[in-house]
Amino acid sequence: MSMAPPAVPPLPGLGVLTTNIHMGLDMLQRRFVLPRLREAIRALGADLVFLQEVQGDHRERARRWRQWPDVPHYEYLADTLWPQFAYGRNAVYPHGHHGNALLSRLPIVRHANHDVSVAGHENRGLLHCELELPGHPQHLHAVCVHLGLREAHRRRQVGLLREVLRAEVPVDAPVVVAGDFNDWRAAAHRQVLDCGLVEVFEQRRGRLARSFPALWPLLPLDRIYVRGLQVHEVAMPRGAPWSRLSDHLPLYARVSGEVAA
Repeated sequence: MSMAPPAVPPLPGLGVLTTNIHMGLDMLQRRFVLPRLREAIRALGADLVFLQEVQGDHRERARRWRQWPDVPHYEYLADTLWPQFAYGRNAVYPHGHHGNALLSRLPIVRHANHDVSVAGHENRGLLHCELELPGHPQHLHAVCVHLGLREAHRRRQVGLLREVLRAEVPVDAPVVVAGDFNDWRAAAHRQVLDCGLVEVFEQRRGRLARSFPALWPLLPLDRIYVRGLQVHEVAMPRGAPWSRLSDHLPLYARVSGEVAA
């Protein structure tokens, strides 16, 4: 008598947060707010935190602000809540560098930063992390995104995102793609949907979240897309302290799902 394979338990609920942290500076770059930002992020209790414009190093700013940490900003933000983190360095300049980062409560088994920059313009990247799901045969794939300011650049960069998903992510694996898409007219949004992804706010509320500028959010620049996951809850924290911690508001989603055997 053949034995049926053991049932795979459902993927536990995960809190997902994405936010552009503006190098740890407020909207006008007059105040260093990273310590306050860390407390605000911690209070939301997310399991995965997608960060854009993360300062890996900046020697001049470190001399200017007394509270500047001795470790890279992603490591400072991870603190003791997120034992795993990955950083993708995108822009390098004489005094330092910045890029995307992922903070995770799940083990990160591998990560790669894909350069999607357009020559002569600001460097951009896709940070792809593969996360272990204890007790599950599949891994969760997380891609932290920061796209360019021109529509033609974003079109090309989403094409590269599609290539990464096709080449590096199994079709039955759960996926989260989140970050700053700079896509105020939602042209790139239609391209992303063609990758088989759904946007969490559009699914739950019928439209994309308006997250920029933080003081008076009018433009839907930030997104959380998923594939192979159920969306249970979405939220965009507004007002104090978030409106004074960056030029973008954060997006949050609670997701879960079943992983195929």
